[in-house]
Formats: sequence, structure tokens, C-alpha cells
Amino acid sequence: MVNKKYGIPCMIIRGGTSKGLYFMEKDLPTDIERRDEILLKIMGSPDVKQINGLGGATSVTSKVAIIGVSERTDADIDYTFCQVSVDKALVSTKGNCGNISSGVGPFAIERGLVKVQEPITQVRIYNTNTDKVIIEEVFCENGAVRYEGDFSIAGVPNTASPIKLRFVDPAGTLGKKSGGERRLLPTGNAVDVLEIPDFGKVAVSMVDAANPLVFVKASDLGLRGDELPEELYRRADKLELLEKVRGVAAVKLEVCTDYTHSAWDTPGIPKITFVAPAKDCQTSTGKQIKASDCDLLARMMSMQTPHPTYAMTGAMCTAAAAVVPGSIVNQMLKGTINFQKLRIAHPGGVLEAGVNYTIEKDGELKISDTFGFRTANLLMDGVAYCS
Repeated sequence: MVNKKYGIPCMIIRGGTSKGLYFMEKDLPTDIERRDEILLKIMGSPDVKQINGLGGATSVTSKVAIIGVSERTDADIDYTFCQVSVDKALVSTKGNCGNISSGVGPFAIERGLVKVQEPITQVRIYNTNTDKVIIEEVFCENGAVRYEGDFSIAGVPNTASPIKLRFVDPAGTLGKKSGGERRLLPTGNAVDVLEIPDFGKVAVSMVDAANPLVFVKASDLGLRGDELPEELYRRADKLELLEKVRGVAAVKLEVCTDYTHSAWDTPGIPKITFVAPAKDCQTSTGKQIKASDCDLLARMMSMQTPHPTYAMTGAMCTAAAAVVPGSIVNQMLKGTINFQKLRIAHPGGVLEAGVNYTIEKDGELKISDTFGFRTANLLMDGVAYCS
């Protein structure tokens, strides 16, 4: 018997430093198990080459956005992010992707889900993964998205039109904790000390804004902070240690129960990032970054592999962590810092992120929003086939 293939309308969009498949919710099965089965087939997973699918054989090119019209009063569309594993039969919807989010606004405009306004169309996006709203500003011209422009982001060749993303009230994506509050610091502490099996104690900051991140000093793990992905790939011992720290933190955050199963149970969150004070370094392409041109060095892991650049939600959480007194990120900062333009040096270059915050009467830190700029490019509008 021959399996008949059927087509699903799809766009491929480069969003920020990631690339993904964008689908209308109505075009996919409502049954999650069947939906995930289809996404795995379309991507070509599990296979390290994803040779039989549309995936790009890396975590940053094996992503999916599912979009539909929202019934919420504070949003125009609903958006669900899916991280499709390259080498595992696994689709994770834990956490959001800021880079893929930057393509959601253009997709919504392309599909006629929002009314075009010139020169800027504002798209209010409800992210189902994090239960948060993102406000996106997309340049439009002649009734359509304007992709061309002179704005550049580290990790993407050539320039494009800037897209501003503002993550509204980003704290507490893990959900309501004790007292019914969504917390920027899930444990209530700026720094926690974790006991890492076969290693020892490690001080970390677990911060939850846009996505939950675990920050650790590079020096505490025997790292410098300026490592490039190719160097980390050769350090299996450090990759194992980073995942172990992430797994122990995941248990502490109650998103899994066994740190040894973290790569399966919660592969995408919390994300782990090691940081170091600003210093001269270079990018993966050999470009030099001066210490005076950045505020800190940061390296992030993505699905148990070194991120080639830096996640947008990671930048949002880093900006939030930077204003938390005593946090690991805050400790790395020296001199006068412009928190409207925090400069994060990563393997692809320098990413700027901003944060607006207030100190309440009781001394509590409240993050009203974090923001940054990305670009996007429509690469394909067509049909993806699946049996």
C-alpha cells in the first residue's frame, strides 16, 4: 500500500539568527501527538542531517511557529513555538524563542491576520508557551511587509528592516508560584548554590523573564567566557558539565524530577548561559570585539549544543538579570551601564537588549518590559508535504 502524501501550507522565515517553518494553526491537527508526528516528519527528525526533511541539521534551524487569530482582548494573534529536536523524536513546547518570534509579525501580515498600517504595523502576539504578550513593530510599505533595510544584527549577513520586539511584563513564564505571584526570581534568591554531582558546589542565578535562564560564572566551570562554539564542541567534558548544571537547576525549578533526564524531559528550558566580564574577544568569523564595545561576555547552550550566537529571549532575560542586585550577571558588570542598551558579546558579535524597570515601595524589583531589535526574511511561501 502506498502512503499518500498531503500538503500543508507553510512559510519558511529567517527570524533573527534562527530559521523556522511557520504554519497556520487551522492547517495542523488538533491532536498534539499527531501534530508532533507531522512536524518531526516535515523536519526530517530524528536524523543528525535531517536529510529527508526541511530542517537545517542544527537546533536554530529546526524550529516551528504555529499561529492563529487570538480571542484575547490584548492580542491580535496566538503563537505557539515548537522546538523540533534534530536527533531525537521529540517536539518541545516548553519555553519560547525570541528569534522565531520576530518572524511571527511578518507572517501574520503576510497571511492577512492583521490590518496593515504604514509605516509601522503593530502586531500584538500572545505566546502560549510562556503565557506572555509580545508587541512587535514591523515596517510596511505599499500594503506589504518591508523586508529590505539598512539594519544589521550579529550573526546574520547583509542588512534588513529592523523589527522591534517588546516583551511585556516578562517575569514568571514558569507560572504562578507561592503566593499566587509570577516571580522574576523563582527561588526568591538572586544567587543559589547548587550541588553538582561529581563536581561540587556552583553558584548560579536562576532568572525567569521571557524564558527561564540559569546563569553561572565561566570561571566557576573552568571556562574563560570567550569560547567559540567550535572550541566547546571539542570539550565533551564541559558540555557534559553544563548540561549537568542545567539539569540540577531544572530540578530545583521543578520542571523535571531527575537531572539525568533533563535532555529529554525539558531540553529547551531552563537555558544555561555562562558569563564573564567584558574583555577583548573575537567572533566565530574572526571579527575582533573590544572590551569597550561590550558590557559582558555570554555564551549560551541550545538543546545541549553551543548556541552559534545568542537567543533573543536569552538576551531579554539577561537584560532583566542585569538589574537584579547581586545576581551573577549583575556581578559581571563594571562601570556605568546603560540598561536601555545592554551590550552582550557572543560568538556572532554584539547584541543589544533593553529593560524598563521600577523599584516598588517594598523594595521589590518589577520589570515592566524588556526589548530588542531583530530582522526577518521571508524565504519561501508554499506547501510542505507529509505522508
